[in-house]
Amino acid sequence: MVDEILVQLPRNPELDHALAAVVANMSAFIPDFAERMVEEIAEARTIVARQMEDVEILHRHSVMRKRDRWYFGAKPSDRHWPALRAYLIAKGLDENDVETIDEASSEVVSLLENPRKEDFQCRGLVVGHVQSGKTANMTAVIAKALDAGYDTVIVLAGLTNKLRYQTQMRMYKDLVSRHPLDWHPLTPNVEHLDFRAPPQGGFLAHTDKAQIAVVKKNPSPLKQLKIAVRGTHPMALKRLRVLVIDDECDQASVNSARGEFDVTAINAHIRELLAMIPAVSYIGYTATPFANVLVDPFRKDVRGGNNLDDLYPRDFITALPSSPNYFGTEKLFGRIPDDPENVRPEDEPLDMIRDIPDADATAMQPASVAGRDTFQPEVAPTLVNAILYYLACCAARRARGDGGEHMTMLVHSSAYILAHEKVAAAIEKWVSSVRSTLTDPESEAGKQLASVWTSEQGRLPSDITSAAPVTLEQIFVHLPEVLEALEFPVENGPSDSRINYELPARTYIVVGGSILARGLTLDGLMVSYFLRSAKQYDTLLQMGRWFGYRAGYEDLPRIWMPLDLKLAFRALARVEREIREDIGRYHLENKTPMDIAVRIRAIPGMAITSATKMRAARTAAISYWGTHRQTFRFDHRNRDVLNGNWAAGGGLLKAATAQGLQVQGQPELWRKVPKELVLDFIQKYAFHPDHGELQAHVLLPFLKQADPRLALWNVAVVTSGKGKAADKPLGPVVEAGLVNRARLDEEGPSADIKALMSKTDLWLDCEGAAPSSEGWEELKQLRQRELGQVPLLLLYPIDRQSPPMNKGSTRVSLDAIEDVLGVGIVFPGSVTEGGEFVAVDLPSLSTEDVARMEAEEAAEIALIDAEEGRATAGGRA
Repeated sequence: MVDEILVQLPRNPELDHALAAVVANMSAFIPDFAERMVEEIAEARTIVARQMEDVEILHRHSVMRKRDRWYFGAKPSDRHWPALRAYLIAKGLDENDVETIDEASSEVVSLLENPRKEDFQCRGLVVGHVQSGKTANMTAVIAKALDAGYDTVIVLAGLTNKLRYQTQMRMYKDLVSRHPLDWHPLTPNVEHLDFRAPPQGGFLAHTDKAQIAVVKKNPSPLKQLKIAVRGTHPMALKRLRVLVIDDECDQASVNSARGEFDVTAINAHIRELLAMIPAVSYIGYTATPFANVLVDPFRKDVRGGNNLDDLYPRDFITALPSSPNYFGTEKLFGRIPDDPENVRPEDEPLDMIRDIPDADATAMQPASVAGRDTFQPEVAPTLVNAILYYLACCAARRARGDGGEHMTMLVHSSAYILAHEKVAAAIEKWVSSVRSTLTDPESEAGKQLASVWTSEQGRLPSDITSAAPVTLEQIFVHLPEVLEALEFPVENGPSDSRINYELPARTYIVVGGSILARGLTLDGLMVSYFLRSAKQYDTLLQMGRWFGYRAGYEDLPRIWMPLDLKLAFRALARVEREIREDIGRYHLENKTPMDIAVRIRAIPGMAITSATKMRAARTAAISYWGTHRQTFRFDHRNRDVLNGNWAAGGGLLKAATAQGLQVQGQPELWRKVPKELVLDFIQKYAFHPDHGELQAHVLLPFLKQADPRLALWNVAVVTSGKGKAADKPLGPVVEAGLVNRARLDEEGPSADIKALMSKTDLWLDCEGAAPSSEGWEELKQLRQRELGQVPLLLLYPIDRQSPPMNKGSTRVSLDAIEDVLGVGIVFPGSVTEGGEFVAVDLPSLSTEDVARMEAEEAAEIALIDAEEGRATAGGRA
């Protein structure tokens, strides 16, 4: 009965009307149905009525401007969302993932402006993860917004025809095809066609159907969009309730003109479009919001007399949660463990990344722009291994019954278009050279493939996938089929052989550059060979096409990349997490987007986004109240730094002991240490350059403020009863028991231990054992109840060897040339309080940085122009 009522509700929105339709249908087969089933009918009505009740939307992931609540969740009587939800489940999405999409999309829709208002302008930003299903949230938001009263949707989708078409087809399959008669599509399902204003004038006059236009973010179609709006009858335009979705909104939409009062063409068109529509909500979607949160939110008088807002998300910023099934930065680069001496397997990074040595990178890339025309790439040894592993993966998936699915390997070696063709040709030539012998397990090529496949087995947790294991014999059985299906497309603007994920299933080794770095989804991506670097946060993160969902083959993906690129991605993983933590903190503080500037950590050698997009960026605020900070990266091969830090810690403890502050019976704890001694230690300790927030010029101004909570400190030495004794005293602490902190397995000038502090260390200056079940924040609050507002400085003498404690982990011995001194700081107060802030200048760019950025931007524009030229020529033909 419940199911039948839910089926009837979209056709009969009133519950009693839907119930009457069900009873009438059943009574046609069972004449006395209504009399016999009175109790069941009443109970079914009660159940459905409960589902139709208003539900308060909890804004757990958003910073927002306060306004009246108007949206209380989807109803069974809705038209679009129930159909989309059923489709997602039928496609095989995990029900928990669908519930996550449901909850997150309801939160976003509730932050839009109420479509019942006469006129409105709303600006919002949704921050997702790269390849995390932003489009699924986007389609759910569209469906629910239409159910709630919006009637027209404009999706701004990418800079290329390929990206526009990909989004167009996704919207058609997920939304339009669910109820075709309820839609009026305004753009065609054709790759090289875009929006054009109807010859009769305005197109936005029909409100009896949901209208949708998927528009490329290029000046020509945006001009056409404005012509259509301008041609719409004023009364019809006034009745419209328009939702504008800006996909990858940090690309092209943000004003990046050189002068403060200049406006880039795409940015101007979008702003003018929004200004022309009386009732419109604008949502930008991105996984890299760096440019968007650095936009100046205040109105400017633009040259030409226009007075337009930029696209700052003044009404809300929402950080989408990720699904447990998502392969993102935390799975690939690890979480920060609660107890670094007992790291849990789920905290460790998955062993999926393989190094590309410098020699192999040199063989695959031209050394300079001047040499790109004459450069001839070689198929480097690591690329050979990557190709062999990919072919084995394709065979393994066929052995698992996935032969009807798309499978892809990405080779991203250069920004130069000419190099793409050469690399693809070199790969195809190498595959041809081994094609006849590769399927023989006894051949040299067959043995190498077997060796590569075997070496990759057992390196991931055994429960990472429910798919059946695959034997080497099965690999060779399916290998001929893989080689027969293998194709070598080149994905860039001028290329004629490009990826096409229509049926039948494709098996690709695709070579490309900038066009692959944003938005374009590579179906069934299993292997990435990634050389091209970038010096901007947003560009680099968007290049991570390997992030995403890998249902049924979670054990197979691998990434080959140089060490410096791996280090940059790991640093960005921390930045990405901090942005989300900041949004969460501002949510607790009840701040609006106009009150905040999201703090973005500076990574040495990288710019946050392009210089022109950072024009409004002046300072970023850091508050230490209620936080804890720790060192996790060390110059472990620099004897002078290690000895100097050890001496700085010993000097602090010696001075505190001289003042009689060492606690009787607790020789590794000092209470009421004057702030001056702590300041002296901070000045002498050489923090690793990557710890920007712990550098003396950043931290000292905060510590020097006159707040009485910072006047007296507790200082403790964290030792281990299981560790060996230090060779040299740490001030008055003789033979301190060294703690063990293995480093992540990678070569480089510094050691990354991922985390230094354990939760229980926060309790070292308290009585009794630490409550083991509490989280970090709860434990800090309990400590403050116990001691009051007392800051805590922790010193960690670390064993120079520090071997890994767990077999099969991604860690190796620390192997420092001296014992290392780590530092942890626990600040008093609450993260929700205001107080004094430290202003940190964002890193200035050198002339070389600006020249490089301009060259990269020019290259990207050239690619887009080439694609637009191809599309225009195709249209004329």
